Order: sequence, then structure tokens, then C-alpha cells
Amino acid sequence: MELYADLSAILNRILDTAADNFRVAKILIQLGLDPSNVTYDALLNRLLEIVLANITLANMFALIGAIFFVATLLMQTMVPLRVANMAGCTFFATFGALSGNITTFLLYLLLLPINAVRLRQMLRLVRKARNAAQGDMSMEWLKPFMTERRYRRGDRLFRKGDAATEMFLTVTGRFLVKEIGVELPPGRLMGELGFLTPNNQRTGTVECIDDGQVLTITYDRLLELYFQNPQFGYYFLVLTSQRLLENIARLERVIAQQNAGPQTTAAGDAP
Repeated sequence: MELYADLSAILNRILDTAADNFRVAKILIQLGLDPSNVTYDALLNRLLEIVLANITLANMFALIGAIFFVATLLMQTMVPLRVANMAGCTFFATFGALSGNITTFLLYLLLLPINAVRLRQMLRLVRKARNAAQGDMSMEWLKPFMTERRYRRGDRLFRKGDAATEMFLTVTGRFLVKEIGVELPPGRLMGELGFLTPNNQRTGTVECIDDGQVLTITYDRLLELYFQNPQFGYYFLVLTSQRLLENIARLERVIAQQNAGPQTTAAGDAP
């Protein structure tokens, strides 16, 4: 009972102190105002005095850093977000140095190289993706995001109609698309169309006809790269569109050959 009474008394004291600290009159006194004579002019003048008293070089750096921090919340793509974040970290680190706050200084100083590395990686990805879209179809820029896998002759990588979850890049060996009889040499993509089909299903069957090595990347990873920078998504669509155009051109040649066959025969039978 005594312990309960002590806890109750302590709680009441805390509540009374909190209520006293949150009284309007006490808050006004802390602001330097007379509770018995509060006017809009007096309030605005006091706020202006507080602002002017805190206009220091350190606080100005903190204000600019806060503006850049808010800007990062409004960015929709990663590259400008990283740039704004680096600018904000620079100003906050300067604020920490000028104000003598070593914790703030070290925190934002350490965040600077992290953002710089991420920005460099993203710019490199965008640059290499742009080069790929302009004609370099080697997909070398994608290799750091892929994992290695090996296949032996006769192994089937995937079958038409299977669920598609990853894309392949041939490195060594030979692979055959069975439905159209096309052989894929090193440096070619496989399975990228499954990323774009509505049900993520394989559009063909690919079999290893010579021992080789491939690099794989999951569609989840591709989506992650897309959301990190939508420009990557645009260039990836350009690459896959080129593959579709190649397939269409191949079909047109086959149809043209089939149509030319009967005409040639008929011409040969003419007297």
C-alpha cells in the first residue's frame, strides 16, 4: 500500500508540473511577453526579435540544408535526389562545424561519400544503358547486377509457356531457340520478353547445344533498377523493342520465301 501511495504521489506531482509548464501564461513569460498585455504587435515583434537573434552563419547553413532535405522528399527520380541529398549534407556538416556540434558534423560528413558512391553508380548505369540503346547491344553495363550460371550440352534453360522469373545473358557456349531454329551466340539476351508479357510466360524454348556459361538477373532486380531510375526502364524497352523488330523481320523473310517458292515453280513449268 505504501509503495502504491508513493507511486500515486509521484504521478500526481509529474502531472502537476507538466500542467504548470504548459500554462499559457508561463509559455508567454518564457517567450518574453507580458501575459497581462498580449497583442498581435507585441507577439510579432517578439518573434522577429527571436529570428534576428538567431541569424548566425551556422544557422543559415542549417536553413539551406533543411531546404535541400525537403527537396529530396519531392524528388521522383534517384539522380536529382542524390544530388540534393549531397548538397543538404554539405550544408548540415558545415553547420555542425560552425556550431561546434561534433555529432552533427560527423553524421553528415559520413553521409556525403555514401551518397556520392550511389550517385556515381546510378550515373554509370544510365550512361551505359544509353550507350546500349544507341547501338551497343552487348549489355556489358548489366553484368555487375547479374549472377553466373553454367549449363551442359542438352540442358534446357526453359520451355515455352513456363513461368518466367529471370533474364539470361550468354557469355560462352551456344544456345538454340527450338521453335524458330535460331542459334544464340555469346553476348545475346535470352528470356527478356517474358519480363514484358502479361502473365510472365516464356515465349520460346531454349536449349544448350554446346557447354557454356550465362549470367542471370531476376525480374525483381530489373524492376528495382527501373524504379531507381525510370530512364533505365526506357532504355530497356528500346532494347527489347529491337529484339521484337528482329523477330518480325525474320518472320517476314520466312513468309517471303514461302510465297516466292510456288511462284518460282509455276514459272519453271511455263512453256
